This record gives sequence, C-alpha cells and structure tokens, in this order.
Amino acid sequence: MRCLVTGAAGFVGSPFVKRLQAEKVFDLVVTTRSQTSAFPPDVRHLPIAITEKTDWAASLEGVNVIVHLAARVHIMNDRAADPLAEFRRVNTAATLNLAEQAARSGVRRFVFVSTIKVNGEENDRPFRHDDTPKPIDPYGISKLECEIGLREIAAHHGMEIVIIRPPLVYGPGARGNFALLVNLVGRKLPLPFASLKNRRTLVAVQNLVDLIIACMVHPAAAGETFLAGDGEDLSTPELIRGIAAGLGVTPMLVPFPPALLLMAARAAGKEAVYQRLCGSLQVDISRARDLLGWSPVVTPREGLKLAVN
Repeated sequence: MRCLVTGAAGFVGSPFVKRLQAEKVFDLVVTTRSQTSAFPPDVRHLPIAITEKTDWAASLEGVNVIVHLAARVHIMNDRAADPLAEFRRVNTAATLNLAEQAARSGVRRFVFVSTIKVNGEENDRPFRHDDTPKPIDPYGISKLECEIGLREIAAHHGMEIVIIRPPLVYGPGARGNFALLVNLVGRKLPLPFASLKNRRTLVAVQNLVDLIIACMVHPAAAGETFLAGDGEDLSTPELIRGIAAGLGVTPMLVPFPPALLLMAARAAGKEAVYQRLCGSLQVDISRARDLLGWSPVVTPREGLKLAVN
C-alpha cells in the first residue's frame, strides 16, 4: 500500500513517519513546506505549499490512504487581521481541495487529524465522539467546517473518511503551554497549583501515532470519528509531578485558592492560559477501544518521561 502523509516534518508527523518507515508496511510519500527536511532514501519527499489551489496530481499517483497532518495550528497571540479567514484558508479550503482531488484519483481512505476543540474548550463530563460540536475559537471552527466538508466529499465519491480529535499532544519537542510548564518545573520555581482539583485528558504523541495507524488500516474505522487520549486523566498537580519525575526534580507545588488564581490570570490578560492549564477537559476514548480494539501504548507517566528526556 502507498500512503501520503502531509505535514511530515511536524511535531506529530516526524515520529509518525519514522514509525511507518521502520515498520516498512507502506510505500511512503511525504510532503512538507520546507525543501530542507530530510527523510530516508526510500521515502519520497515532495516540498509542497498547501493551498486551496495546490495541484496534488504528482503526489497522489498510486496512493491508497492519506494521513493529513498539515494544518495552521492554534496560536495563542494570533496577529492575523482576520484569524478565522486564515484558519479557514489552510485548515478548511486547502484540506478540502486535497480531499476532492484524492477522491477523484481513487484514494481509498483519508485520515484527518482534527482537534478536540471541535467539541469545545471545557467540560464537566468527558466529551464523546457523538456530542454536538461546540467550537469556540477560529481554529476549532475551521476544523469542524473541514470535517463537514470531508463527509460531503465522502458521500459524493465514496472515499472513506476517518476523523481523529486529539486534545493537547505532548512529547519530545512539544511547544506551547506544555513547554512552558516543563520550563517552570525544571527551574524549580514555586507553582501555585497544589489546590487544583481539575481533570484533563492529554495524549502522548506515541499514543496518537498508534491510533492514527489503527485508523489507517482497520476496516471498522471507515466513516468514524475517534477522540484520542492516554486513557488516564490527570489534574494539573499530577501533571506537574509527572513532569518533575521525568526531569528528576522535586516539584515546588504550593497551595493557592483557585478563584484567586483565576482573578490574577484575568488581571494579567492570561485567562485563556489559565483555562488550558487549570480547567477541566476530559475525553472519552471508548469508541476507539470498542471499534478498533485500540488501547494507549504508553501511560502518562511513561509518556511524560519520554517527553522531557
């Protein structure tokens, strides 16, 4: 089988391609934005700017399955004049252009890595695969619109669509809030999170890669939406302790009233950061367990150790 992977040099794409290349089950075609990205000789590399007008003909020859990882990801301080338009341009229009050409060229399955932000930002019960979508920010909206468009293409052409919605993905080289937390823990700074009782689902990059592979090949995955996760939720204090254990340091967690912590975050204009670090967002991964027989391959403790070493 031949597999096309977009975003192959990215945070998820790089370990995903390495795993597929090591297993030697698929003939790999990979695309990246940069011409300097390096891949083994048996991996066909095509530098491509992904737009709503990209011609994918040369990339799609003989391809059976596509794993679409390339995206404009969530940006904390987006400087675009119209963020929603920018997200739609890349995450919706450009993706649907690829999917339409893929369907017409005979690609059997299209695996789309979306985001849990399609479900929402926070919850008091775990999100399920069949919940009514409630995206709030431009990133989540653009991904939902793409999901809808992909299902329309599937209905028209018969190409199998599989959607995966991961929460925060962590692993070696992770950026954003996870990197910020690793830095703070590593510097042994006092962290005012000891009183938090929140619950968050995260997904180690190793677990996400394994789920993507299951979605590429399992017959029951066709037409389905799967939520990704480690299978064990953590509070922020537990996450910090896991990071500290991986770093080999003792965390400096101090008690502080969560209400006052939120007030301080609002005053500093960091409420969104507070929500992502301190709010609750749980994910039900039972759909993948039940339909695919899939289970996470690493625990949070193992994943955190691999992420910081």
